Amino acid sequence: MYEAFYGFTEKPFSLLPDPAFLYLGRKHRMALTMLQYGMMNNAGFTVITGEIGSGKTTLIRQLLDEIEEDVTVGLITNTHESFGDLLQWVLMAYGIEYKGMEKVELYEAFVRFVVGEYADNRRTVLIIDEAQNLTPKTLEELRMLSNINADKNQVLQMIMVGQPELRSMLMLPSLKQFAQRVSVSHHLDALNSEETVKYIHHRISVAGGDPAIFPAKSCSLIWYYSRGVPRVINSLCDTALVYGFAEQAREIQPELIKDVVKDRKAGGLFAGRDDEAPQQTGTGEPQ
Repeated sequence: MYEAFYGFTEKPFSLLPDPAFLYLGRKHRMALTMLQYGMMNNAGFTVITGEIGSGKTTLIRQLLDEIEEDVTVGLITNTHESFGDLLQWVLMAYGIEYKGMEKVELYEAFVRFVVGEYADNRRTVLIIDEAQNLTPKTLEELRMLSNINADKNQVLQMIMVGQPELRSMLMLPSLKQFAQRVSVSHHLDALNSEETVKYIHHRISVAGGDPAIFPAKSCSLIWYYSRGVPRVINSLCDTALVYGFAEQAREIQPELIKDVVKDRKAGGLFAGRDDEAPQQTGTGEPQ
């Protein structure tokens, strides 16, 4: 709707994970580096946590784009309460037939697959997104599955990405043995005010637009209301551009951001801060 008006080649603030728009500020660069480090050093378990909408899935997509041809990846994203049998999902992630098999047969099929990949000089990596939904029992099953790594050779690596609840779960006494096998761990924090400005301007530039569309004061206000969470930032910016287009405004000023937040709150669908923003300084920083 607004792309042509603002000179975009595509929407700059889609809610779908897209590595092409990845902003590698310090926090996201560190998280990606830890993922890369875990891959390069054959870490048995790598755990990355962050709040909802912090950009974890986008980082995983970026990692997948970088993975070399000698790595076989299985990706599990469906981890809701009716997750079911872990081994079935693992085999499905690698395209291995599993229907009609008993649990022992499922395990043996996976072992044959992993050992076969290793014999062909390929590494096997299992990535589980939204891992905070896994039960302690399922996490223990994953630990047992990692026993495939019986000697110094890591034939199976696991990367688990989830919300902070995952980290809390791994601190349970019953999961002490699991926690001891985590070689790489990192928590992805929200963006600060300065990073939010750069994040917004980066996405606009990637989409072919002029960053001046969002002045610093408006970006700072977006940071305040979004708490620096990328998904909420994207939602606010996208809606602000719709409002701006409706008013034929070439720049998204702070008052327009306030209108967006007010209307979203009235509709009961706002995921950001519920209080009013404090007065801004001349630099655009809320005080």
